[in-house]
Amino acid sequence: MAESSGSEYQEQFSCPICLDPLKEPVTIPCGHSYCMNCINDCWGQKDQRPPYRCPQCRETFTQRPVLKKNTVLAEMMEKLQKTHLQNADVLCDFCITEKNSAVKSCLQCLASYCEIHLQPHYQSPAFMKHKLIKATTHIQENIQDNDCLRHGKPLDIYCQDDSQCICYLCMIDIHKGHNVVSVESKLTDKKKELRETQVKCQEMIQERERGQQELIDAVTSFKISAQEALEDSEKVFSELICSLEERYSEMKDLIRSQEKAEIDRAENLNKQLDQELTELRQRDEEIQKLLMTDNQVHILESSVCVLPTFEDIPNIIKYPHLSFKDISIPPFKEVLEKIWQQERTKISREVSNVHVAEPPEPKTPYEFLKYFCYLQLDPNTANKTLILSEVNRKVINHSVAQQYPDHLERFDWYCNVLCKESLCGRCYWEVECSGNDCAIAVSYKGIGRKGKSEDCRLGSNNKSWRLSRNNQKFSFIHDRKQVNLPAVCSSRIGVYLDHRAGTLSFYSVSDTMTLIHRVQTTFTEPLYPAFAIGVGSSVTIKEQRRVQVD
Repeated sequence: MAESSGSEYQEQFSCPICLDPLKEPVTIPCGHSYCMNCINDCWGQKDQRPPYRCPQCRETFTQRPVLKKNTVLAEMMEKLQKTHLQNADVLCDFCITEKNSAVKSCLQCLASYCEIHLQPHYQSPAFMKHKLIKATTHIQENIQDNDCLRHGKPLDIYCQDDSQCICYLCMIDIHKGHNVVSVESKLTDKKKELRETQVKCQEMIQERERGQQELIDAVTSFKISAQEALEDSEKVFSELICSLEERYSEMKDLIRSQEKAEIDRAENLNKQLDQELTELRQRDEEIQKLLMTDNQVHILESSVCVLPTFEDIPNIIKYPHLSFKDISIPPFKEVLEKIWQQERTKISREVSNVHVAEPPEPKTPYEFLKYFCYLQLDPNTANKTLILSEVNRKVINHSVAQQYPDHLERFDWYCNVLCKESLCGRCYWEVECSGNDCAIAVSYKGIGRKGKSEDCRLGSNNKSWRLSRNNQKFSFIHDRKQVNLPAVCSSRIGVYLDHRAGTLSFYSVSDTMTLIHRVQTTFTEPLYPAFAIGVGSSVTIKEQRRVQVD
């Protein structure tokens, strides 16, 4: 009976295509299950085109379903196979002619029985206390596993205090007074717990399979995006190269055209001068002959004293001015290199912020410098007492108003200045502070600029976050809430921003990086680095430094 039952189960878990037990079972959206290779072969045939159909119910799918291994069904098939093999290997010890497969083994009789020879164990009172287990060839091992080593009695009691199976003699001796239950009762609870754990395990498996699929999709999208970016870059640089070649061709044509025009003009002028020289030399010879003759009448009647009329000789531009050296191309190259350097830093920062999965927060100086960004102060925002220098990377407060033009974005009361660059993603920058009164901040573009209200003061509103340094005392201010911080010895401050994660961190930078303060919030707009400078103080935005990689 057990054997027929196993056969019935095997028929239920057979692949409808190959009719064999399921191998790498997959379940398609309609609920039917197949061997992975079988359904792939079926849908991979030449005459099989969308829509795809289930071979059993004929339900159609406009897109080919993604096949994933049904882990639950696969485990069931594995257990069924093991059970079938185990039952097939164990034969009844009491069959004389044709040996039937055993369904149970008796730990007292040390024998295995088929369904027929097992009946006395169910019917006769003499066998009622015999312990029956699944048919096995390793009966002795089960006896050792199920009997107490100390007393040789069945382990049919479970001690909950010591979490172990015991016999009844152990219960009245070593485990006297302990909280005990029957093994069957505990086994029921344990199996229930195992099933609950299995459900959670399967949920975790499914969650990770979804995560794995999302990761695969993200990597695919990432590769496509990278290829598109490369193609766009190649197109832009190809167009730029073509444009530069055209500009070079224009410059070459311009110089060559001017060269030809001037050389042609010079050649025409040279021909004219040759003709005039010839004529003048002839006249000079005639004069010389007259001066040497004794014929006074001939001399007096001669007209050689009158020279031919010629145009004035043009001024010839003398070397070294006679050249194209004043046409300066190198500055054009320097401008392009400078623009590229700025854009390269920006592009590098944007590229470093493209991730398949969120990378861990940087810890070492080298990891921080991966997100280094090039910053410049915006002169249109600087208060008139602030002086910018070093290509708008240094600001100092001399308390003397400068002749800056009025601008809508200029701070007219507080000694503040913003940077030109808006920041998103992951960014890192460093500044050097000098003096006793300065602040390093980030701000939304919409911070107030005119007047002395709190809306215009860095840190005193919900649009800005500020680290202040005043006479070696540090504090952090946001939305008028102040946090006093320990003193910091280093004058160099590093700022790390993870816009998407809502993290803003300030570090003291020397040989090592020491965290001063970290903010965890939600940023809703791009941020602009900002500075507040007291009289006599200055802040310098530092270039990217080199660090040694361990």
